[in-house]
Amino acid sequence: MKKTIIFLSVGAVISTSSLALAESGKEVFETYCWGCHHQTAVAFGPPFEEIATNRNADEIRAMITTPKTVSQVFGYRRNAMPAFKLNEANLTAITTYILSYKLKVDTNGTHQVVQDPYSNIASIETKEGGK
Repeated sequence: MKKTIIFLSVGAVISTSSLALAESGKEVFETYCWGCHHQTAVAFGPPFEEIATNRNADEIRAMITTPKTVSQVFGYRRNAMPAFKLNEANLTAITTYILSYKLKVDTNGTHQVVQDPYSNIASIETKEGGK
């Protein structure tokens, strides 16, 4: 009985910390990234969907902290992204958040984004018989 309670408690802590990390990643995104990046749409910089599909966690972290150097390594001629000095928790949170937009191929062979890209924007519903 005690083993079951301990196991359930550990599972609850892991689930809670994963949710907290996702929420903090969204907060870091809204604070530092939203001006140039969007989740799935092209803005000034590439969307997270494209970044997550083409880069691994180490490359994303390096681009956030040392974009000029990483841009040269990737062969880009220019770099407009500033370097961000984030603490380890925020850097981990934003990297995890970006990677959550990695495209997955479904059974039909089409790509689908893992999560809803604009979950904080209210959806527009049409009323039956109205405009």
